[in-house]
Amino acid sequence: MKLNLLLALALPVAFFAQSNSTANTSGNYPNPYTSGSANVKPFDNSSRLFSDWSVSIGGGGAFLQSADVNSFYDGKVNFGWNAYASLDKQITHTFGLGLQYQMGETNQKAMLPGAAGVAAGVATAYTKYRQVSVLGDINFSNLLRRVDNHSNYRWALHGYGGFGLQGYDTLLLDNDMSRYSTTPKRIPIIIEQKIGLDSFFFQFGTGLKFNASKLIDIEARAMYVISGDDSFDGGGIGKNGVPRYNAIQSSHSDNLLTVNLGVSFKLGKHTPHLAWFDPLQNINDRIHTLDNQAIDFVVCEKGDLDDDGVCDDWDRELNTPKGARVDGAGVALDVDLDGVIDLYDKCVTVPGPASNDGCPVNVK
Repeated sequence: MKLNLLLALALPVAFFAQSNSTANTSGNYPNPYTSGSANVKPFDNSSRLFSDWSVSIGGGGAFLQSADVNSFYDGKVNFGWNAYASLDKQITHTFGLGLQYQMGETNQKAMLPGAAGVAAGVATAYTKYRQVSVLGDINFSNLLRRVDNHSNYRWALHGYGGFGLQGYDTLLLDNDMSRYSTTPKRIPIIIEQKIGLDSFFFQFGTGLKFNASKLIDIEARAMYVISGDDSFDGGGIGKNGVPRYNAIQSSHSDNLLTVNLGVSFKLGKHTPHLAWFDPLQNINDRIHTLDNQAIDFVVCEKGDLDDDGVCDDWDRELNTPKGARVDGAGVALDVDLDGVIDLYDKCVTVPGPASNDGCPVNVK
């Protein structure tokens, strides 16, 4: 009971103690919800300094690299293809996220060991796959670039990593048990995997981007996909399936290698794109420019028309008579405050009318 009472009293005090001014949420800045800087404003489209969205497309080769039924067989490469499209969002100058759809087809071969291999010969298979993934993007060039490097910045090394869901269709044909035949009756190994939560995969890789223009980037990218599925190569389901293509290797994941050439279209009206901007380098450039800039002090930009030594920029009396002493505001001095400036006052320290040259009437 005492603890509840203490919390009830302490929490309001803690909240109100954060600021001694009234919270202002009307949009005026600075207020207690800002950093206190006078240069704080709401973040909206008019506040953006950079573009941060892009659309990427690309394609290239696809190869099953670590699998029972492999694209690299008998010293030869069985080429496949793949294509991708992604919507990319740059979060900071070093990190971005993308939503990617990828599809392709791999071609692979294998031969069973022993007598089964002699009877079946070299099996050929394909895998047609579809993948949806979230891909993280680390810009190593922005992350590691020296702030005093003023070289032309048009190449960038990127690292990728992500996860997603996949679906695929496979077909494996050989000369024995996995073929279309009625005598003896045979059917080939066919696998159909729908995209679902049981088709999880991981991928990682690297890419080299070239800033071709304000609107386009060109990239060479290599990705390694860990399918987590021993049936992805088309060798059957499980290690004990017949024919036993899935038992050729002990691994339980058929992994995929893709090599692509792609294009990114940078969206937005702001230049540059955030992926090509390094704020630390920009700050260093500004400091360097200020340090090496010749400073020209302009005195009396508007001149000194009455030649009283006080610039007209702040001269409160622009028609001071020549030779009159003036104060800092350019006003002629009148020590005795009799209305006759000291230049014409014959009795500088004694008040007198202007008709008597600033002297008392009984003094000549």
